[in-house]
Amino acid sequence: MNRLIRAGLMFGNLFHVHSPALVERYNRALHHLTGKRTELDDFYIDISGYSPEVGDELGDPLYLNHKGVNRQFILLSVEQRTAPLLGAKFSTSKGVLIEFIQQNEAALFALTAKDAVAGELVNSVFDVSEAKRLFDIRRITIEADTTGGTVQDAEKLTQMVDQFRDTEGGWYDDVLIAQMIDLAGKTGDVVRNPVKLQTMSFDQRNFWTAHFGGLYVFQDLAHPAVIAPAGKAGLDDIPMDYVFDATQRNRIAQFFQLNGLTETILEARGIASAAILRQKMDFILIDAVAAEAGDLSDLSRGDLRRLARRHADLLPPEFHTLGQLVNWAENGGAFPNIDSADPVYFYTLRAADTPDAALVNMLLAQLAPKDIRQLFICHKDLFYDTYAAWPEAKKAYVAEFLEREYLKDKSGVRDALFGHAPELVVPPLPRRRKKPPPLPDMIEAVGPWGAVKRR
Repeated sequence: MNRLIRAGLMFGNLFHVHSPALVERYNRALHHLTGKRTELDDFYIDISGYSPEVGDELGDPLYLNHKGVNRQFILLSVEQRTAPLLGAKFSTSKGVLIEFIQQNEAALFALTAKDAVAGELVNSVFDVSEAKRLFDIRRITIEADTTGGTVQDAEKLTQMVDQFRDTEGGWYDDVLIAQMIDLAGKTGDVVRNPVKLQTMSFDQRNFWTAHFGGLYVFQDLAHPAVIAPAGKAGLDDIPMDYVFDATQRNRIAQFFQLNGLTETILEARGIASAAILRQKMDFILIDAVAAEAGDLSDLSRGDLRRLARRHADLLPPEFHTLGQLVNWAENGGAFPNIDSADPVYFYTLRAADTPDAALVNMLLAQLAPKDIRQLFICHKDLFYDTYAAWPEAKKAYVAEFLEREYLKDKSGVRDALFGHAPELVVPPLPRRRKKPPPLPDMIEAVGPWGAVKRR
């Protein structure tokens, strides 16, 4: 993992807590939430205030996320919004924290100038030892205040000001005035500079959770289902009719189609589909030959072709099928017949333009794990878990590739792979290269791979 850390691919963009003032504020918030303190005077925290170093010191990687539910957070600066969320147990948690920081940026900037803001992502569930309890989590509400209770005091002072203004003879109420002056010394002028954090709640209906081996829960769809790639063990009490594991490829493909959650890379607008498919071929090639090929650094396109020829006997079926697709797209070759049973099927898909696109791309990354770029972007926890078992040659290749091709332009790469560009009307250009033959007519009705078979 040190290679990933040095390249900025792991623990990147964490917020550095190193000044005595910040450490003391962090300790006040940590004690306020957990009753614990850290003796460290230099450490890094993620968007929620979780620190791997503090977790090691306390011997508790869940010190801000007891039992993996109702995540607590510590904000020392609004700059934490660009940090990752480490050890996420729910896919929605980071988005909720980002939204909270963005919507309350001005107030948080003022509050964190003097104190830490501590809070919690609250739901009605405190234990998920049974899978059915996951389905009781329907709404997440954020509760937050400084460790000194500034927000609560400001709200109380605002009520006092309103009482003072609305009460006849308020100027003669010495007790009320004294209380107002005392609170104003803590909160500042709440009339000119209101100190208030918005009460925010978020629905949590479609989400991924790390519990029970990793589950993708899709409740808010026309055809709801739970996808459990690791298997269905322990899920008998789930209150949903359809639960599919990774072996049920046809049922998962049908689920995608019925809900309009995916599109093929070939039919996606505004992307270089052939280049993306060729890159996926490279990833599959590296996975196949890593244990035999030796050094894989600084490979050119010619080097990759020579590797494929030299180790042709090691290449899996999905490599050859992707090659047929690239040949069709670039040279007008035969269009391959692909169904959900084909190992390459999920490599050819990406999320359609829906509110659940990020969740669908996360699931596709797990269903097509040899695409190391999509796995890293969409499912980092799984990427880190699988990285540890790779041959050293593949580790080096992947770290070098991601540092060179992804870190330099993260948003550009994500847009190129997963963004949804509007359809453009472009006038024809002279001497344009010959286009590949049109997709078969049936694609308009059932998609490039044909209708998913029902069982």
